[in-house]
Amino acid sequence: MRFTEADVEKAEHNGSRLVRVTPRHDGDHRAWFNRNAGALRAAMYEDAAVMVKGSGLVEQAELALIAEEIGGNTLEYNERSTPRSRVTGKVYTSTEYPADQSIPQHNESAYSENWPHNLFFFCALAAQTGGETPVADSETVLRRLPADLVRRFEEKGGVTYTRTYRTGMGLSWQEGFQSDDKGYVESYCADHNIETDWDGDLLRTRQKRQAVTVHPVTGKKVWFNQAHLFHVNALPEAVREGLLEICGEDGLPRNAYYGDGTAITADEIATILGVYDETTLAEPWQTGDVLMIDNLLTSHGRRPFTGDRKVLVAMTQRAA
Repeated sequence: MRFTEADVEKAEHNGSRLVRVTPRHDGDHRAWFNRNAGALRAAMYEDAAVMVKGSGLVEQAELALIAEEIGGNTLEYNERSTPRSRVTGKVYTSTEYPADQSIPQHNESAYSENWPHNLFFFCALAAQTGGETPVADSETVLRRLPADLVRRFEEKGGVTYTRTYRTGMGLSWQEGFQSDDKGYVESYCADHNIETDWDGDLLRTRQKRQAVTVHPVTGKKVWFNQAHLFHVNALPEAVREGLLEICGEDGLPRNAYYGDGTAITADEIATILGVYDETTLAEPWQTGDVLMIDNLLTSHGRRPFTGDRKVLVAMTQRAA
């Protein structure tokens, strides 16, 4: 990992790492990114999270161009689980969520077969306070989780995610799949191993995915799922009880089980969340910074914030 025309520092917290790179690009930031594309890719494999300070980016469309130079083909945000808006091309807002709440650590779209390999975040406007995008090392998380808990996930076939799409509660299926054509949704789900059950305009889906996987380049074994994020016990108690009363367990907007359909306990979810809390590293944003992560090797989240905040994201997938 050798950068040209840059100052490099490293931060670490309980096994999670971030490389802080400050370019000396004399105003030609696009050329700097081009010259250092290989070093940036290598840093993501080695240290998993890289923040380029004072990147020089101003135009939103530049984010997609730089993401493609470093990470491969940019992706549409399909099979959505959270609301976000298209800014330009394949550049989106980061998850639109109340400013006073945290977004837990997660690997992007780990519930999907079409998850991105890399994420590129651009801070177009830093918050007045807070608003960091914390990271946690997925190999470290796996290593710190109790061995018997990891073994249960592996022996029970990973994670089964269930979703109920209904108007006015969570995402509608039209927003989730970016289409109002039921035929298209059926075809997409069939192609991506998602079971569907329609009740008029209400759609229930069920899909089984991995809990643990191996990175195809580094060979690292990593914790890669969103069981803790989908699980009903991740919700505040009052929200959880209200949803269960209104929807019943089978009708929750989303939930998670072991791969064989058996229940994941509240204590197990608390254990997973606790390990994420222990290993999370948060680097303050400054307007103009770019954060790039390998989605298998590193989870991300969002801290609460005050004031205006604008962080954009482009997602990429390497060619097979």
